[in-house]
Amino acid sequence: MLPLALLGPSLVFLALFTYWPVVEVVWDATHEVTRRGTRFVGLANFAALFADPTFQRALLNNALYAVGTVVPSLILALAFALALNGAGRVRALMRAVFFLPVMIPLVAAAALFLFLFLPGIGLIDHHLARLGFAGANWLGDPDLALGAITVLTVWKNAGYYMLFILAGLQAIPDEAKEAALLDGAGPWQRLRYVTLPGLRPTFAFVGVIALLNAVTQVDHVFVLTKGGPSDATKLLLFYIYEQAAERYDAGRAAAATVVTLGLLAALTALSLSRSQGPEASR
Repeated sequence: MLPLALLGPSLVFLALFTYWPVVEVVWDATHEVTRRGTRFVGLANFAALFADPTFQRALLNNALYAVGTVVPSLILALAFALALNGAGRVRALMRAVFFLPVMIPLVAAAALFLFLFLPGIGLIDHHLARLGFAGANWLGDPDLALGAITVLTVWKNAGYYMLFILAGLQAIPDEAKEAALLDGAGPWQRLRYVTLPGLRPTFAFVGVIALLNAVTQVDHVFVLTKGGPSDATKLLLFYIYEQAAERYDAGRAAAATVVTLGLLAALTALSLSRSQGPEASR
């Protein structure tokens, strides 16, 4: 009874602030608020949601945004970790430099990048003009805006993921590295057959965090584009906010939240199952 009593307060808070809100969201997704009160509508909110072209665009945008942020961020984080793994003052200083963007609030980072992306007078267009190239409306062009948002996110998150991969590198047994060296394995062979397999659990964990960030980090969208132009940067969480706070459609916002949670749960389960390798399926 003592362990249960010690866990009791934590379980109560977990139920109140984690699981009960999920129940409320599912309830809201299957109900509609009218002047006469709340009435059950079943899957009507979901049907209206999937028929909404704006939601379809937000879903596609978020998929492209997730791929464009997760993959480059993890590749850069791996490169940084491999280059900066080990002792030394220079490496410690460079690790701090690469981690610095993580300490900058996302809103402040967005304001910083706004000065970079300003058409004509921004730093990017300024240096392009000096090189003889024409500038671009990085945040006002529907073909470029999502890419600009993606660049900011990769810059912000790569250093954070680097720390986890550095920890994963430290966990790889020295015996495996020494055996590979004795067998005459080159750097690429050691990376492929020793380092990357040893980092499989780390990549699974960091991949889940990166996917969550790809869905939940929308502060910079508010600052830079507010979902525009022409819905080019409208992500799922921004769509949910818009439906709830601007259109006052709690049912559709809740339905979009349920769909988003379902997608995240499925992707998380897939990532964690694949991290176990072939042994997980036996």
